[in-house]
Amino acid sequence: MPSTLPSPVVADAVRRLRAAGCVFAEDEADLLAEAAADPRDLSRLVERRCDGIPLEHLLGWAEFVGLRIAVGPGVFVPRPRSTFLVERAADHAPRSHPPVVVDLCCGAGGIGAALASLLPGAELHAADSDPAAVAYARRNTAPYGGRVHTGDLYSALPGGLRGRVDLLVVNAPYVPSAEIPLLPPEARLHEPLPTLDGGPDGVDVQRRVAACAPAWLAPGGRLLIETSGRQAETTAAAVTDAGLEAAVESCEEWDCTVVVGTAPEAPQVTTSDG
Repeated sequence: MPSTLPSPVVADAVRRLRAAGCVFAEDEADLLAEAAADPRDLSRLVERRCDGIPLEHLLGWAEFVGLRIAVGPGVFVPRPRSTFLVERAADHAPRSHPPVVVDLCCGAGGIGAALASLLPGAELHAADSDPAAVAYARRNTAPYGGRVHTGDLYSALPGGLRGRVDLLVVNAPYVPSAEIPLLPPEARLHEPLPTLDGGPDGVDVQRRVAACAPAWLAPGGRLLIETSGRQAETTAAAVTDAGLEAAVESCEEWDCTVVVGTAPEAPQVTTSDG
């Protein structure tokens, strides 16, 4: 909804944001003006943005795959690059039945919600160890009947999902520990460290995810893990070591790499007339 604030007020917001180094000052000013109750409220929001508070935390939402995903302070903000993860998962969904989808390390649940929006009728589950993230995930997946669970990786999931999951979609942290100080301040200072730090080589959590995935996947089910181009080989090795067939899929447009692990199909049952 367009802002009803006077144009000079919005223009001043653009000026202040640009002076603070915001690359998309005009767009950000429009969004903040839409969220503001009055000129004074807009000035307060602009001041906080100039202080480095993430735009999405000020707005209360992040745009992701055409959805407005509710987020807030202390919660990981879904990145546009993860659109590729959602698109690849949707392309790998079974066509014979509504898929069972698990968004593991779900954060605010944006990936699960976006995927469910593309796969009507999907049985959606999401899980995260952070209660604050889980609260947002419940809100974001509710329109799709999502069930959200709290706990460390697979320990959060109900046992009835074992061997039933068609799409296990994971955006686990994959930044190497030593590179955390190099991240933009918006991430480094305003998002929980466990959502960013993937261990010495960035693949610690991915290894844990891959190792237990076969027990949860349905025959022919897919594990899809977002990673980086330089880590893809290591991520794929972890998926292969778990007994899945690994493939690396990349997209220049979204600057994203996804490793896909496919579970073996169910063995064919043969009968003999003898």
